[in-house]
Amino acid sequence: MNAPTAHNHLVPEIRQREVPAALIDALKARFGAQCSTALAVREQHGRDESSFEAPPPAAVVFAESTQDVADAVKLASQYEVPVIPFGVGSSLEGHLLAVQGGISIDLGRMNKVLSVNPEDLTVTVQPGVTRKQVNDEIKSTGLFFPIDPGADATIGGMSATRASGTNAVRYGTMRDNVLSLEVVTASGEVIRTGTRAKKSSAGYDLTRLFIGSEGTLGVITEVTLRLYPLPEAISAAVCSFPSIADAVHTVIQVIQLGVPIARVELIDQNAVRMVNAHSKLALREEPMLLMEFHGSPAGVKEQAEVVQEIAADHGGKAFEWATTPEERTRLWTARHNAYFAAIQSKPGCRAISTDTCVPISRLADCLLDSVREADESGLPYFIVGHVGDGNFHFGYLLDPAKPQEREVAERLNHALVSRALEMGGTCSGEHGVGLHKMDFLVTEAGAGAVEMMRTIKRALDPKNIMNPGKIFTL
Repeated sequence: MNAPTAHNHLVPEIRQREVPAALIDALKARFGAQCSTALAVREQHGRDESSFEAPPPAAVVFAESTQDVADAVKLASQYEVPVIPFGVGSSLEGHLLAVQGGISIDLGRMNKVLSVNPEDLTVTVQPGVTRKQVNDEIKSTGLFFPIDPGADATIGGMSATRASGTNAVRYGTMRDNVLSLEVVTASGEVIRTGTRAKKSSAGYDLTRLFIGSEGTLGVITEVTLRLYPLPEAISAAVCSFPSIADAVHTVIQVIQLGVPIARVELIDQNAVRMVNAHSKLALREEPMLLMEFHGSPAGVKEQAEVVQEIAADHGGKAFEWATTPEERTRLWTARHNAYFAAIQSKPGCRAISTDTCVPISRLADCLLDSVREADESGLPYFIVGHVGDGNFHFGYLLDPAKPQEREVAERLNHALVSRALEMGGTCSGEHGVGLHKMDFLVTEAGAGAVEMMRTIKRALDPKNIMNPGKIFTL
């Protein structure tokens, strides 16, 4: 049986691999009620926030310990059946889909903060801990974990996809903030990839190998993270602009001048209108920058004054400040809900989300040409972006019952990614490759580099059971 996909011209059809009844029996014998074959449970674990469709996994194992994960993987390996790790299902690229069949390992019950070491600015957690949970657990220490991809994703999932989000311009991505991992390999062996030391040059950097591997090399079962002191002062502001060009040129100048801004998000007028309707706000329906400054009171004041002056030079107006935690939370919650606001703006629609990232000097060229093409297409869309590091997202809204709309969206996406790659950018700034960007990865990295990735995959997963069919095919 072939796995149906929503983008057959981009994603090769892949034959489902048999899941023997003997494996299901073995899983039920080992895990009891922690193993479910109920259709509703399987379907929940067989979809994410992408527009792809595939048959659900044959079973779901609810792991509660590293040993549970290791035992499930050993059984799957014995029968050569695929294993797909599951966090909260917030992926946008089809990472969770059982395109070759197999079993899903739900890590949501592995949700303990194992150790907090405030004197070393580290915390060690299980993979099912969410980013909000981390910060709730450590708030009494005066520290925080800054990576904020929007969704309340799990730390394991964020590590697997090399997530970043709104704070990346100041604090980096998961690649920069994970010190070490515990991983269950394709054979069921448990390994550690590093220590709590701030740096190491001992051997291959296995931590970075697994970060961004999207579950194709192993299952992450423990993560040690860097923490940061809570800023003494935080101030947020919104500023409207006459055009997207004015907003983007403001950002470029802010970054090139070295202003240590913590967050700077672009929201186009379409997204502002959708967010206003969804979150009951009254923001000016014009292109907008949502910014946040961290530091000492004097430092924050200086940063804000510099940015306000730059914005004014580019037609920025209605600079509004949100200085209380409640006001800031309201604004950032509205930003994070932009995707769902857009979906609700057109009942029954689905969104194809882009994820390009370009060098800051090419941000305006890439973004504005893509806006022009989207406007000419007539397809509804919205833009949000972590533009301080050159990363932005178009969301093309389409009726899944109208194939022509999907074709238009994919054409726009292809043109955008091609443009970004020509400008020295990437097809994925933070969402990962998954199913949707496999062809783009070859164009970006080159056939030789992708073949090297395959070589690593074959060496570490010779039976091809770890989330197969993602990033590339074997």
